[in-house]
Amino acid sequence: MYYAHELLIHLAYLTTLLPVHFTVYTISYSNTALYTLLRFFMLTWLNRASLTFPPLRKALREPNGLLAAGGDLSVERLVAAYRHGCFPWYEDGQPILWWSPNPRTVLLPDNLHISRSLRKVLRSNQFSVTFDRNFAQVIHACAQPRHDQNGTWITSDIQKAYIELHQQGIAHSVEVWQDEELVGGLYGIAIGQLFFGESMFSRVSNASKVGFVTLVSALKSAGFQLIDCQMPTEHLLSLGADSITRIDFADYLSHYLDTTNNMHWSTPLIITSTLVP
Repeated sequence: MYYAHELLIHLAYLTTLLPVHFTVYTISYSNTALYTLLRFFMLTWLNRASLTFPPLRKALREPNGLLAAGGDLSVERLVAAYRHGCFPWYEDGQPILWWSPNPRTVLLPDNLHISRSLRKVLRSNQFSVTFDRNFAQVIHACAQPRHDQNGTWITSDIQKAYIELHQQGIAHSVEVWQDEELVGGLYGIAIGQLFFGESMFSRVSNASKVGFVTLVSALKSAGFQLIDCQMPTEHLLSLGADSITRIDFADYLSHYLDTTNNMHWSTPLIITSTLVP
């Protein structure tokens, strides 16, 4: 099912390309390299001819959630990954890495928290919001390095793959506009009654929060049960996100992936003041 020899061939290569999440050891270089090699011997290298992922219980504890490497970014594999409970996350020059962190950061629509200051922003109508108006522009904006980062995990291959997912009606974008200028947004995957958030960006204060609140409100009305946020950030926690175990996350997958929703992505311009009393 998996190409063990491919893993062996790439082990030495992988150890020179590990992302920052791997560089957590303070022991000597020789011991670090040996430890890394041993960890990767436990990692599944995906067979391009199969869409099967290893069981989530096989994800590594350190780095948290690393489940497999290799494979490709085809529509079929990406859909299989989200249905399985993992997602791709890697940098240019690295093999594709698949992750299923434990715990998992999620937002239940009923737990959305809108602060008093954010309510004022929404009531002011300084922003307007659309869905699926310009997916390519949103993912390109999300791919731009943050001020504290040198690179991006949203590689050109990732962008192409998710644009194809969007063309298939699986990936969706949220655009936040101010005076007809795109100033914020986010994108993710919708399957059944679950939305898997991927990334967001903001060019002016509160723009991404407005986009997120607008999306969650629409998803709640459409019958969605959970928004996957993957990893915790202050931004998401301030909006009501919380952590659940990998087992609980898998339960949501089994209950809600094959259900229907009433979401209409081709909506007209959304006026934000309608979202708050």
